[in-house]
Amino acid sequence: MSEGPAPAAAEGLYHERQRLELCAVHALNNVLQQRRFTQEAADEICKRLAPDARMNPHCSFLGTGNYDVNVIMAALHSLDFAAVWWDKRRSLEQLVLSQILGFIINVPSNVSLGFMSLPLRRKHWIAVRQVNGTYYNLDSKLKAPACIGGEGELRAFLQDVVSQSPCEVLLVVPRAVEEAGSWLSPE
Repeated sequence: MSEGPAPAAAEGLYHERQRLELCAVHALNNVLQQRRFTQEAADEICKRLAPDARMNPHCSFLGTGNYDVNVIMAALHSLDFAAVWWDKRRSLEQLVLSQILGFIINVPSNVSLGFMSLPLRRKHWIAVRQVNGTYYNLDSKLKAPACIGGEGELRAFLQDVVSQSPCEVLLVVPRAVEEAGSWLSPE
């Protein structure tokens, strides 16, 4: 599969497609809307996170990716962003969307070999981001970005994701926004 902008590039969207188990790298680049990270960069972050580990706990021992949340958080930190864990018990109405760059979400995903789907599920990182006033699902397993819509549709999308599956939602915000807590409106 190819890497880089998808056919939606005409709309100004950057969308990397899935390769190996690099969904964390693709989610980072898709939420940032540019290629900022590579497999090599993610591997370097893993080495910094566990410098003395014989088998690094932050990625696949096969060298195919499968990076954990610590790699995503360190990568964002290197660019002066933060990943804020969303407490799924809160109302999504409390999100101050104007303060949030995007979302990186960890969702269950079916495992397949070629065209055959296996009865297994693994975790998969996807990105959601607003571009030109519209939110898009930038999942690297999609052939092209999927339009979500405006703020109301985004909240419905997030509610659907949170309610249907065991998942984790990370808010991608500038570090100053994280420190001020301005991504969350008071109750």
